[in-house]
Amino acid sequence: MLFAVRMDVEIPRDLDPGVRADLLAREKAYCQELQKSGEWVHIWRCVGQHANISVFDVADNEALHRILWDLPLFPYMRIEVTPLARHPSDLAAE
Repeated sequence: MLFAVRMDVEIPRDLDPGVRADLLAREKAYCQELQKSGEWVHIWRCVGQHANISVFDVADNEALHRILWDLPLFPYMRIEVTPLARHPSDLAAE
């Protein structure tokens, strides 16, 4: 199943710099691991914001829930999920 996911990140400004650096490093490693597995298909930065729009290709809702829940930055995110389906006018679908 394909899902578009918007993630808005709001890390507290007063968070210890070492904790912040560790969180960001673990988030990047986790994200790249999921990209290599094929589950995190695309990730785009929202210009001028600490946010991204990503596309996930996972087995079901529960699989996506587990992935999002395990994001190191999850406690600092506002997440919006949209299930996707192929559009009949998409040339790539032919």
